[in-house]
Amino acid sequence: MTPGLPTAMDRPHFIGIGGAGMSGIAKILAQRGAQVAGSDSRDSDTADALRAHGATVHIGHAPGHLSDDATCVVISSAIRADNPELARAAELGVPVVHRSDALAGLMHGLRPIAVAGTHGKTTTTSMLAVSLSALGLDPSYAIGGDLDAPGSNAHHGAGDIFVAEADESDRSFHKYAPQVAIILNAELDHHANYASMDEIYESFETFVGKVVPGGTLVVSSDQAGAAEIAGRVSGNRDLNIVTYGEHEGADVWIRKITPRGLTSEVCVVLDGREIVFTVSVPGSHYAHNAVAALAAGVALGIPAEELAAALGKYTGVKRRLQLKGEAAGVQVIDSYAHHPTEMTADLQAIRGAAGDARILVLFQPHLFSRTQELGKEMGQALTLADASVVLDIYPAREDPVPGVTSEIIIAAARAAGADVTAEHDKSAAAAVVAGMTKPGDLVLTMGAGDVTDIGPQILAHLSH
Repeated sequence: MTPGLPTAMDRPHFIGIGGAGMSGIAKILAQRGAQVAGSDSRDSDTADALRAHGATVHIGHAPGHLSDDATCVVISSAIRADNPELARAAELGVPVVHRSDALAGLMHGLRPIAVAGTHGKTTTTSMLAVSLSALGLDPSYAIGGDLDAPGSNAHHGAGDIFVAEADESDRSFHKYAPQVAIILNAELDHHANYASMDEIYESFETFVGKVVPGGTLVVSSDQAGAAEIAGRVSGNRDLNIVTYGEHEGADVWIRKITPRGLTSEVCVVLDGREIVFTVSVPGSHYAHNAVAALAAGVALGIPAEELAAALGKYTGVKRRLQLKGEAAGVQVIDSYAHHPTEMTADLQAIRGAAGDARILVLFQPHLFSRTQELGKEMGQALTLADASVVLDIYPAREDPVPGVTSEIIIAAARAAGADVTAEHDKSAAAAVVAGMTKPGDLVLTMGAGDVTDIGPQILAHLSH
C-alpha cells in the first residue's frame, strides 16, 4: 500500500529540517517522491542522510533558501516568528504548515498507532517500529530519535500501519486520528505551555477524543496521571480501553520483571495466557514500554506471541542508555533523560545493572522553564549517582530567565547529600569527568541538549 503525497506537499521546504521530528517527516516525503528542501542552523549527519534521499539542505537561514516554486513551508513550534525564511514565505504567499499537520497528512489512509506520554515515547515507538518490521509488516514510522544510524528515525513502508510519536508539548498531538493511542504516563512538564495538571489532563483527553470510533486506548494503570485520564474517558462507548500494569486487575498483567544484567525478562498474562519475552535494555520502565507496545500491536490484530518474540529484536535507540564506548576500564553511556522522573528511572536502571560500580553523571539541564519548575527535583534525582558534574542550562528555544541557573539543581543536590560540582566551561567538561574516573566506573552523559557530544570526548581523554 503506497499512499500518495498529501495536498500541497510535493515541493515542501522545512525550516529546521535537521530536527528529530522534522527530519523524519522530510525523509518520508522524499521516499514518497516529493522534492524536499530545507534549512538548518548547522550541518549534521542527519542532513547528510536527507541529502542521500535527494533532499536539498541549506545550512543557515536566509530568504534565498526558499525556492519560488515551494508548495508549502513546514515549521515546528521551535521556529521563531522572525525567521527570515518564514518572512519570505509570507511575501510569496506560500502556505505555512505545522509539523503535526504534515505528519497527520502522512498517516491518512493508514492504520496509525500514536504513542503519547510525558516519558518513553521515543522508546515505545521504536520498539513498535523494530518489532513490526521484524514480523515483515513493513510499517511506516516517525520517531523522535535514531534507531541505529543517522536518518533511521523514519521510514515509508509498504504496509498499512503507521507508528508515530504523539507530542503533547505544544498540543500538536490533537491533530492525529489514530486507530490505537498509547498513553504511557502523564506528568507536569513543558511549563511554558501548561500551567497545571488539569491542563495536562484536558489536553490528553482531547487527544483520546481523536481516536477513531471503535479504536483502542492502551493506557498504564500503574502511573497515576495515565490512570486519571483513563478514568476520565471511560464513559466513551466508541473507545476500547486496554490497561497494562503490575497488578492483577490490568488487562495486560505484568506478572514479573526479572533483571538480567543489561536486559530484562518480562512475564505478562494476556487473555489468560502467560507470555515471556526479553527486553534488551535495562530497567522496569523500559519493560513497561515494551508491554505497552505489545498491547497496541495486539489491538491491531497481531498475534501476541509473535509480537512478544519480535520485541526481543529491539536493541535500543540512540541516547536512551546507549553505550558510547569503553576506555581505561570505564564505560560511557548516553542518556536523554532531562525530566526528574526520567533521570531517576535511568539512574535506577543503571544502578540495578551495574552492581557495585561507581556511577558518575555529567548532567546538562534542558530549558530555563523546566529548571525553574523542576530544578530541585532534578537535584534530588542526582543523589542516585556517586558523583555528578552539572553544566549550564541548555536553552534550546528559550531565552534566559533572570535568576534561573543550574545552581538551583546543584544546591538541591548538595542539600540532599549528593556529591555535585558545577562546570560552567563546557569545553573543559570532558577532561574534568575523565579525571574523576577510575577503572570499573560507569559515566552517564545526561540531558536533552548537546551533552551527548561530550561522551566521545571523555573516551578520547581516557584513551590517552
